[in-house]
Amino acid sequence: MLAPVSLRLCRVDYADPEHVRILVDLLDGYARDPAGGGEPLSTFVKANLPAALRSRPFMFSVLAFDETQDSMPVGLINCVEGFSTFACQPLVNIHDVVVVATHRGQGIGEQMLALVEQLARERGACKLTLEVLSGNTAATRLYRRIGFENYQLEPTMGHALFMQKWL
Repeated sequence: MLAPVSLRLCRVDYADPEHVRILVDLLDGYARDPAGGGEPLSTFVKANLPAALRSRPFMFSVLAFDETQDSMPVGLINCVEGFSTFACQPLVNIHDVVVVATHRGQGIGEQMLALVEQLARERGACKLTLEVLSGNTAATRLYRRIGFENYQLEPTMGHALFMQKWL
């Protein structure tokens, strides 16, 4: 059994060089993981992401630090505020969920998601959305356990599919 982790969670200050350095490092680690595509972030992304995030007030991020290991950064969630036309309210899309491999299975993701939910409620959001790869069963179990479900409107029409088209 893994030793309990004492976490410190905080919202990222995109103007704080240390916060954005940690954000980029954690995101790069996630990008290198098979669940993140298996490729490192480009030099362009590493250099420009902090300013791009700072310029977008509809973005927010959360960091997790393991206080039992000298405030080691162990988790990150990046979020994008969108808008539900059906509810005429903001929504929050959870875009990236990162927990470093050494700390997975210790409830860190769940604690970060609880903070994201609190921040979303403070923004007046009507719901949280996220996408997860079908092979990421551990993440899917977590999301279902804390209340996420497949998106659907009319059950006979099925559930939503997440699709992309590169430009």
